Amino acid sequence: MKDLSTLTGAVHHDRIHDSAVKHVTGRADYTDDIAEPAGTLHAYLGVATVTHGTIRAMNLDRVRQAPGVVDVLTARDVPGVNDISPTGRNDEPIFPDTVEYHGQPIFAVIADSRDAARRAAELADVSYDVLPHATDALSAQAAGLPQVTDPLKLERGDVAAGQATAPHRIKARMTVGGQDHMYLEGQIAFAIPGEDDDVIVHCSTQHPSEAQHMVAHALGVPLNAVTVNVRRMGGGFGGKESQMNLFAAVAAIAAKRLHRPVKIRPDRDQDMTATGKRHDFVIDYDVAFDEEGRIHAVDGHFAARCGYSSDLSGPVTDRALFHADNAYFYPHVRLTSRPQKTNTVSNTAFRGFGGPQGVIAAERMIEEVAYALGKDPLEVRRANFYGSEGRDLTPYHQQVTDNIIGRVVDELADSAQYQARRAEILEHNAQGGILRRGIALTPVKFGISFTATHYNQAGALVHVYNDGSIHLNHGGTEMGQGLNTKIAQVLADAFQVDFDRIKITKTTTEKVPNTSATAASSGSDLNGMAALDAADQIKARLVSFAAETWGVTAEEVRFLPNAVQISAEVVPFDTLIRRAYMARVHLSAAGFYKTPDIHWDRAAGKGRPFFYYAYGAACSEVTIDTLTGEYRVDRTDILHDVGRSLNPVLDRGQVEGAFLQGMGWLTTEELWWDDRGRLRTHAPSTYKIPLASDRPRIFNVALAEWSENRERTIKRSKAVGEPPFMLGISVFEALSMAVASVADYRVCPRLDAPATPERVLMAVERLRAG
Repeated sequence: MKDLSTLTGAVHHDRIHDSAVKHVTGRADYTDDIAEPAGTLHAYLGVATVTHGTIRAMNLDRVRQAPGVVDVLTARDVPGVNDISPTGRNDEPIFPDTVEYHGQPIFAVIADSRDAARRAAELADVSYDVLPHATDALSAQAAGLPQVTDPLKLERGDVAAGQATAPHRIKARMTVGGQDHMYLEGQIAFAIPGEDDDVIVHCSTQHPSEAQHMVAHALGVPLNAVTVNVRRMGGGFGGKESQMNLFAAVAAIAAKRLHRPVKIRPDRDQDMTATGKRHDFVIDYDVAFDEEGRIHAVDGHFAARCGYSSDLSGPVTDRALFHADNAYFYPHVRLTSRPQKTNTVSNTAFRGFGGPQGVIAAERMIEEVAYALGKDPLEVRRANFYGSEGRDLTPYHQQVTDNIIGRVVDELADSAQYQARRAEILEHNAQGGILRRGIALTPVKFGISFTATHYNQAGALVHVYNDGSIHLNHGGTEMGQGLNTKIAQVLADAFQVDFDRIKITKTTTEKVPNTSATAASSGSDLNGMAALDAADQIKARLVSFAAETWGVTAEEVRFLPNAVQISAEVVPFDTLIRRAYMARVHLSAAGFYKTPDIHWDRAAGKGRPFFYYAYGAACSEVTIDTLTGEYRVDRTDILHDVGRSLNPVLDRGQVEGAFLQGMGWLTTEELWWDDRGRLRTHAPSTYKIPLASDRPRIFNVALAEWSENRERTIKRSKAVGEPPFMLGISVFEALSMAVASVADYRVCPRLDAPATPERVLMAVERLRAG
């Protein structure tokens, strides 16, 4: 593709991330880089040393007397409401009376240095009345712990009738592990007190308006007293959507109480123990199918480890059900969730937001059918794809009208030479030997929109200054994904000006109020349309001014690269802006967008929760060592649908990163709690994310350049943040094939995730033992 990145209006073309040079040279400013005013204090959390119990007594005298300590905060020092639950269920105290998980924050130390605060936090003398605990979904259910929120049921057709007509039926269970966000920049908040009730909070959050709400709630002040600023984050992945609330609230309470700036930055161990993860699931599935591999009925139950409070577990477990069909039509289906309370940290949003857990259940059922019938799993996948009328209704009763999965899969199968490579791998494995190989091609269909319908809105603020420079502010947050670059490209295209003319400013609740989280892959869709709305308002005023001043019709005014054509005359953009300013034309606009045509009735389990679907497919090949369980990913080919890409190079980067993160979730990233309820994988030394050396040896990523969104999204593009995460399932399925080869593919290996080398080895031994 020709590089047009230096030209005006360069959407749909490669453009470097606006902060890329700053990232690699260290000049990108994050919250911890903000110059600290004189008198800045530092906070650190004191945490519980039991997993479940009532605090009998808490003696903090030694903490207060420690060198450098200025103050200690406990529950009684919260001036407003001692709760930061994002769903308003009042089940997530800042500082609790009853400890619900090991490592739960129970007080905060404020000192003149971070080191002094951290050392002092270890000196607390706390006694507890210890209570029984349960740390996983099944043991918690057996112990009678409640669900943290209302479960969901999706149902269509008659499952019992579908099961009765099918000649084959398989019932089994799959355990799918959680995942830590492992962002490069950890949680951090920096609060600066102002006059009256005012406080400014700089923090690393994906949801500035929620942080604003929680700080105001904790301080007992109106929202207009709290300003939350975010210039950029060093990664988020959902871990900074609601989990920032605690840190922002503690910093703000201390700052207002002491009338001094306060910063809180936990170390990595405390960050990992005190913040939630991706939900791990126990999935019970019952799939009925025929000799052709076509599924007749599915009955699935999804139990999730949610932690001690609701957090976002309701919508996360809902979305798992929304995606339990993946790209497949189930004639008869019943899906139920169980958001189970456990004595662990409250789990939260993570890229895909429950969708990956649903998709992997769908792929496991396809795998079961394929092994039971002795078929190529891809053949079974194709037999069950959504299709024409009669096979186009989801379990939540939304019609799939934009289905392109067949074309995506066919093109990838051809370009990756799937059939020839599979035949060669079967021949290799038939010879026996220690090293076995596997290959899998898996699809993804992913719905785009917040399932909480009211979140599908965005605002933007655009100023055109009288020298022709442009100021852009929107409600989305930049966490490395290139959102600011894309929105600026949209604005440059609208005004037909150079990209460098636009100044992208920090996200702040002072400029755009009531913002939605930058999540659900919606950042570009929502904020791009809001910015375009603002630009269109200003352009309409400019056109009206030009038509009146030059005595022409509005149709004779046209925006050109860095200029405006007015009938036969071409006027430089700067000149027109200056003249409009002198004529008192308003050159600022607040844009707004809300996603149309979506609705959802949760009680009925019916609606159109998604505006459209994004599609993709990945083909991965692996080699395993059957003596050790170790493996490598030899090759991955990806074809992904992003509609008409706003910026192909950024979108390819998102696909590559999402795939590797999804692969890590299913292979190396294992969370482990011991029998005392302590998280033992709480640092990079004990928790393994994929390294550069773990990437596929051959890695081919392509975008479906022929695709264009049928819905009126920003420039007919599609979301890219979350959908490609599920492409990592192709590695998991390829590992399964390699394991299955030791029993001549007669048995589904039923790998649990993550498929660590230990689990791969145990599966090999189990199949060999027969």
